[in-house]
Amino acid sequence: MTDALTPGGISVTLTKAGRTKVSYPAEVVYDDGTHAVVTAPWAGDGTRDFGFVRFEHGDVFTEHYWRDRWYAVKEVRDAGGVLKGWYCDVTRPVVASRGALVVEDLDLDLWVSADGASVLRLDEDEFAASGLAGRDPEAAEAAVRALDELEVLARSGGFGGLLAMA
Repeated sequence: MTDALTPGGISVTLTKAGRTKVSYPAEVVYDDGTHAVVTAPWAGDGTRDFGFVRFEHGDVFTEHYWRDRWYAVKEVRDAGGVLKGWYCDVTRPVVASRGALVVEDLDLDLWVSADGASVLRLDEDEFAASGLAGRDPEAAEAAVRALDELEVLARSGGFGGLLAMA
């Protein structure tokens, strides 16, 4: 187990294929050395409409990361606090230090609507095209298992137990 993050501001950096995809400030809510939780406003420029959800200015993300799991789960609420749903990134386990979380995106994602009625596997074509299966078959297998695990959780009652903070 690593040292837990201390409360306060940190940066979250999402990398993909060795390059920084996005970096943004966040506030540490909880960290037990394995499960870290931060909150952050929507870090994108303007509105991003995926068709099934819109991320926009004022949205707040409560982001759950694990040092021993191959995914991150992000609860998304609008500016008024209304739950939009959960955006799940399949990633390598998070790397944390006192002032930062660094997460490597593995292309697979899952969206779960607020009512749980819509569970969408996303970007499987990007994952296949990434070449990860050829470069690092063990990581590719872990990524697919992580997506499957998230989907089973979403379809069998949601993320309540997974996201609980001790």
